[in-house]
Amino acid sequence: MIRPRTLIGAALLGASLAMPGCSTDPTRGYAFAEPYDASVRTVGVPIFANRTFARGTELTLTDAIIKQIQQQTPWRVVSPDRADTVIEGAITNAELGVLSNSPSTGLTEEQTYRITVRFAWRDNRTGETRVARENFAATGTFVPVRSVGERIEVGQREAIEELARDIVASLRSAW
Repeated sequence: MIRPRTLIGAALLGASLAMPGCSTDPTRGYAFAEPYDASVRTVGVPIFANRTFARGTELTLTDAIIKQIQQQTPWRVVSPDRADTVIEGAITNAELGVLSNSPSTGLTEEQTYRITVRFAWRDNRTGETRVARENFAATGTFVPVRSVGERIEVGQREAIEELARDIVASLRSAW
């Protein structure tokens, strides 16, 4: 004999499984579809320009963006002249900041490294600019005091990685 509670539980379970929980359109709710434009197959990433004295930062940033595209998107990275779309940009500012000083000596204990860029994602097929950002920035921290002795490159690398993640995340389809 089947108990009424078991029958009600089975009916509720069946009804919940029959209801659609996800949408095929991310603007209409949860979706299992890729958040990136399926019409784009390839992306070109020329080396970012560098308007600062932080030499080599443009190469490291460009490399980090390429790696993020390869890891997070369905797109392939190809040369800019063969790509469906191109991400171009420039590093406009790189600066150090102070987070904290030692109360006993007044020397800097924690510092920040902030990188600011401008970039545009253009469609080579239509000439349309899909995304453009000015003053897009990320900050990394490091501890240069003698006991820890982190180099400035620690903060620089942290800022570059965050910037690359944020740039690629901004290429998602409109929600």
